[in-house]
Amino acid sequence: MAHPPHNGPRQAPRLRPLPAIIFASRWLQLPLYLGLILAQAVYVFHFWVELVHLIEAAFGNAHALELLVSSMGYRSDAPLTTLNETVIMLVVLALIDVVMISNLLIMVIVGGYETFVSRLELEGHPDQPEWLSHVNASVLKVKLGTAIIGISSIHLLKTFINAANYDLKVLVWQTIIHVVFLLSALAIALTDRLMQPSGGQHPTDTH
Repeated sequence: MAHPPHNGPRQAPRLRPLPAIIFASRWLQLPLYLGLILAQAVYVFHFWVELVHLIEAAFGNAHALELLVSSMGYRSDAPLTTLNETVIMLVVLALIDVVMISNLLIMVIVGGYETFVSRLELEGHPDQPEWLSHVNASVLKVKLGTAIIGISSIHLLKTFINAANYDLKVLVWQTIIHVVFLLSALAIALTDRLMQPSGGQHPTDTH
């Protein structure tokens, strides 16, 4: 008499001691991701400090305005007594920069842990990021490259707005570095596309 098929969860294969130790070494990355979470908390604190200074300066707080101007590296021929459009723009760009770096940290923490350490088991969770459903090392590299280009763009825009306070060499080199980031991301994306199978689906995609 044939036994009915067993539909229960599959048990993980038992590894030999040395492969088990090598495989378990992936957990050494856990303190690194926890450290990045602490770095994320520092960025959140920095964001709110800058935002509070901006609001206080908008209401005429001279000390807050002085802190903003010094942190932005902005210099003017005439002393600033109130916020002007350039300072506001530089502060807002700095806040956007913090948000984009924070997004980059989230991608590294969540995507890196899911790819290299252990499954988060978020399938079916309403807040699961769309990109996490098909994340792997190759997809993560492309997304990180795109995020770095966005951050570099914000830094370059801040430099151009405040160009009078920078040497020409700084402007040229920042532009060159940004172009190098762009070409590097395009090369990574092209390599990833060439390595995909003919069906157009990523080798590790199951969705």
